[in-house]
Amino acid sequence: VQLQASGGGLAQAEGSLRLSCEISDLDLDRYAIGWFRRAPGNQREAVSCLRGRDDLNPYYSAPVKGRFTVSIDNAKNTMYLQMNNLKPEDTAVYFCAASSSSIIARNMCVLGDEYWGQGTLVTVSS
Repeated sequence: VQLQASGGGLAQAEGSLRLSCEISDLDLDRYAIGWFRRAPGNQREAVSCLRGRDDLNPYYSAPVKGRFTVSIDNAKNTMYLQMNNLKPEDTAVYFCAASSSSIIARNMCVLGDEYWGQGTLVTVSS
């Protein structure tokens, strides 16, 4: 199993970036997947989570709700995170993750520690 995150970089405030997570050898009908981030000096936090490939009601953390959109290209087995109206506080290393064990509700996303991508750095300048 491999999760390959990409798409990070430098953006200006109010700009946009799209992150990609290519997922290999994983049945997305049986795994929850999501995006997490860790800002300097902070703990890792969930950004957006899907209960599977067909989840129509993803979880979004409060700071990103309305600005970020998660999606899946089933043909490519790739998860995306479209990030619009970026803010300096979005600066972090972003990770994608997958787990067969998860708790995803309106106010929380917790994935079991199974599979993680290597992280991609997003830097937003003011």
